[in-house]
Amino acid sequence: MTFKLPANTTELLSMTWEDIEPGYLALETEELTAENVADWLARWSRVSECVDEMYSRRYTATTVNTVDEQAKKDYAAFLDNIFPKAMEYEQKLKVRLIRSELEPEGFEIPLRNYRSDAAIFRAENLELIAQEFKNSSEFDEIVGAQTVQWDGNETTIAQLGPHLISPDRATRQRAWEAQMARIYQDRDAINALWVKSLQLRLDMAKNAGEPNYRAYRWKQFYRFDYTPQDCLSFHAAIEKVVVPAVKRLLKRHGEQMGVDTVRPWDIDLKNYVDPLNRPPLAPFKTVDEQVKITRQIFDKVDPVLGGYFGRMIDSGLVDLPNRKNKGGGAYCQSLNYVRLPFVFCNSVGTHNDVQTLLHESGHAFHVFESANLPYLPQLAYTMEIAEVASMGMELLAAPYMERSQGGFYTPAEAARAVSEHLITSLLFWPYMAVVDAFQHWVYLNPEKAMDPDQCDGEWGKQWDRFMQGYDWSGYEKYKVTGWHRKQHIHELPFYYVEYGLAQLGAVQIWANALKDQTKAVADYRHALSLAGTKPLPELFQAANVRLAFDAGTLQSAVDLMESQIDHLEKVAAS
Repeated sequence: MTFKLPANTTELLSMTWEDIEPGYLALETEELTAENVADWLARWSRVSECVDEMYSRRYTATTVNTVDEQAKKDYAAFLDNIFPKAMEYEQKLKVRLIRSELEPEGFEIPLRNYRSDAAIFRAENLELIAQEFKNSSEFDEIVGAQTVQWDGNETTIAQLGPHLISPDRATRQRAWEAQMARIYQDRDAINALWVKSLQLRLDMAKNAGEPNYRAYRWKQFYRFDYTPQDCLSFHAAIEKVVVPAVKRLLKRHGEQMGVDTVRPWDIDLKNYVDPLNRPPLAPFKTVDEQVKITRQIFDKVDPVLGGYFGRMIDSGLVDLPNRKNKGGGAYCQSLNYVRLPFVFCNSVGTHNDVQTLLHESGHAFHVFESANLPYLPQLAYTMEIAEVASMGMELLAAPYMERSQGGFYTPAEAARAVSEHLITSLLFWPYMAVVDAFQHWVYLNPEKAMDPDQCDGEWGKQWDRFMQGYDWSGYEKYKVTGWHRKQHIHELPFYYVEYGLAQLGAVQIWANALKDQTKAVADYRHALSLAGTKPLPELFQAANVRLAFDAGTLQSAVDLMESQIDHLEKVAAS
């Protein structure tokens, strides 16, 4: 039997392992030479792209509808019958290429990554990885089923969003309490799943001969350009520079609101509450309106990017509306066989929805910009530069928020929108430090972390270190179980510091854009086009910024953000 490339998505999803394996067998048995290595890599990429896109589409189907039993069965069947076998062949081919000592042009970084993969690959881990994916789906199912009764109607947690930014403080508190209480009901289920997932990860690291899961994950994430100690230094820089700035911000926020202390329902990362009691920003009424205006913004940022977004919409590659039994959060999935992205959000009509779509579209633009690279492994850029793509786009779009520029708002509202984004960005760095520091503790103290109560204690300790200026009195049980509400901790361990590093890169891009928007956008697109073909510091340099962990670079960014917030708030008040 020979391997045949699928002609369309229907054929792709109907493929069985018997259809796929001949492609791997041919690559495994063919003589590998300097003359044929480029063609060999191209054919390997096409086989891998089939498996990769099957995973993407099967996973996506389980999040679009978390109670779709057929989608769950199809995803589980893929994880059981195709994924482990494909990964085993993938590893054999990586080892074969490494042993050939051939150095294909443009393949230096993938080869470096392959060597890391080879160092930690163990066949016995394939079943554990597949089980971990299933645990992630179980977590999504728990979250997707969370609804509350609100004024006599069943409402999803996401649909509480507009009430969480209500000018009426009592309404915000009621919505916040309803949300927290409902999530807390799943405490036992999430704890039980946590223990299972943690044990899987510890077993993976042990099987791979690594001293702990952190060391294993560092190699798995190809973190060659910074160390765990760099992350701890970044935490310290945030504690020194950002925490005082946030305390100043929250103090002013409380004074403007006329309250003695700032409570959790008065401001947070996703639900910015206007301290002057102005109505929440209402950028759109329908998802169609959100799509239309977002495309107009992208056309202003760069016509090519606008074209990319239009292609996604026309091809049905965006799922925006929130609904019951839809997975939580937002993501961009790469469909690497067709070299296109799929964007998933949960829009309910808030300004956060505007920022989320800009963010996920930045990831999508990364897929488009790098689509012409010949080999799939070249597309495997690390998450730090991936998040520069998304966070950078949020800021590059900032000048076009006004209706006169095709955006959502009046001039005063646009100033509010950008100011709010900068404020919540400042709030993010300390929260990121909590999440990352918590995970360093978990995987260096796994015996303690097996006890969810001890996890509560550590989360509370890190929260008090970084998240200063909030009053959680009376709600301590919700504070210390905040790790239950962070999807990354449960599904993508150690994937979070990337956001903090990328935000520092994105603010540097924005600083460049304030001087020359056109050049900043061109540098941004150039960096994205390189995908995973250069080391991380060089990818940052291609965007005309630097990968940094130090207090000095962070201080420059914070100073710019604070000064711009002051300016924008004056415009918003005029």
